[in-house]
Amino acid sequence: MKLDVAYVGRSRLANEVSGTSSLRFAANVQRETVAFDAALRTPLRFREAISALHDVVISDLRFKPRNREAYQVWKKQQAARDAQLRRSAYEQLKREILQSSPEIAPDFEQKYQEKLRRYWRLRSKFSLRLMLRNPEMWRLLLPCDPVVTVADDVVLFECFSADQSSYGCLSCDRGDAFGESANLRLGTTNVDYSWAMYDHFQSLRSYRETRLQVDPGGVDVITSGGAGHHEEKIDIPDGWLRGFMQLQSAMTMPMRRVTLSRDAVYSILAWLRRHKPRTSPRAMRFELVAGQPPSIVLEPWEQRIVSQSTVHQEASAEPIRIWGARRVLALARILPLMDACDVYLLGTGLPSFWVARMGEMRLTLGLSGWTANDWSAGSALDALLPPGHVSDFRVRSAISLLQRERALSFDALQAKMICGPGDCAATLNQLALSGQVIHDLDANVFRWRQVMPLPIDMAELADVSPELVAAHELLRLRRVQINERVEQAANGQLISGRVDGQQVELVLDRDGVILRGKCACSHHHRAGIRRGPCQHLLALRAVAMRGQFTEDNNNSAWFDRLLRWSQN
Repeated sequence: MKLDVAYVGRSRLANEVSGTSSLRFAANVQRETVAFDAALRTPLRFREAISALHDVVISDLRFKPRNREAYQVWKKQQAARDAQLRRSAYEQLKREILQSSPEIAPDFEQKYQEKLRRYWRLRSKFSLRLMLRNPEMWRLLLPCDPVVTVADDVVLFECFSADQSSYGCLSCDRGDAFGESANLRLGTTNVDYSWAMYDHFQSLRSYRETRLQVDPGGVDVITSGGAGHHEEKIDIPDGWLRGFMQLQSAMTMPMRRVTLSRDAVYSILAWLRRHKPRTSPRAMRFELVAGQPPSIVLEPWEQRIVSQSTVHQEASAEPIRIWGARRVLALARILPLMDACDVYLLGTGLPSFWVARMGEMRLTLGLSGWTANDWSAGSALDALLPPGHVSDFRVRSAISLLQRERALSFDALQAKMICGPGDCAATLNQLALSGQVIHDLDANVFRWRQVMPLPIDMAELADVSPELVAAHELLRLRRVQINERVEQAANGQLISGRVDGQQVELVLDRDGVILRGKCACSHHHRAGIRRGPCQHLLALRAVAMRGQFTEDNNNSAWFDRLLRWSQN
């Protein structure tokens, strides 16, 4: 997807003559006019919260292959030692050359190795400096500039991580976090952001007044040749955009809420910081019993952490497991500010949302089902999408209401749209998937907020893999049946069944990843799972991870099933 942005100047920290500092965000002049100018009441708390949001932006926990260069050098050295005859011949020839060429110093090779090591040290330092100061490198790290929304009651800062697995949203109450705004225009825009701006955040202090400005000068018409004007054409990766919208869509669904105390969150973060899992499963398991404190079990260590000062008020539930737990470490910086943390769960292997409450501020950390936002996460989440069609009339009605009111609760929106809860939920889900609505979990309202200047076409979010598209069709037509599950001590579980008339078998490890598979289709016959699993394996895995289908053929049955799960 192509996105054009244009800024008047750069975002920066400006020091006024009177001693007042101003955080000036340059707004995107290609979007609607947005302006905000108010004093920060608690600069230090804002500094820590916005820095935690920055940690979400730069987080990238995707697998990185180990550098085997040193190992290859070691193998060559061992081979040289084993080849004794060749080594002897080499040493003899070297002595002869040194005797015949007195201009070559005897320690020539040693000096060469020392200078080579010095070269690589300096090159590593240069690479790090280039990453911090080169805007093009930053653009590779941050696919899209952060989004700022100025609403009637809050100011929202949103971002999505480079590894396409973590979403961050900092919500600040306008009345408690800021003073009066001299220049106010409600709306959503992108703001220019850089590593230099992050460094400016670290300089915020409580002994001097700091103002937060979404630069109103950005609304003026400036020619592209004007001073300080810069434009960019950003090519947003399809996978990044698809992952962002999938998490937005997941936020609109009914979820089970678990409240954790600050000491429980500290225990989780401390354990994850000190231990690194070596074997699967690498999950975080929530065990919820009505009337008792919630328990979180960290796998594979089976380390149990109990939130003693909170009680789970809802009905008892089966254990819920989520993966990619190390991404929760993004909450470490705001731990001293945290009052409590609400965790919203969709189910095993599905996204989760951690809302850290900090008085006048809330930080929402959204985690996809898996650290790598690949076919496994997409197929599991897409299977939860509304099955029924949403009419264009109902979508236009919801857009009109939300644009006028800017924020509405689910019940209020349903009453104004005069429709059933299933159709209302499906409409909100579609608007969130197109980047026009955000669900404020803490306030429990749906806010009008356009991530992009225009609604995102569903074609932009299409799956790139033909096998995944075909698997979704098999799931929609309910052509998947599980016949047998066999637990295996070492490899997880063996699952066999029939998919579209094909006899299919697969082996899942403790993290739900396909280790091996057996299928008679042409795709699997050619490459196995080396080029990705076939549609039949993907469909069987999706059903195995989330349970058998129910006969949901309309939005009402779909919504009722999710609502019952979230409450029972």
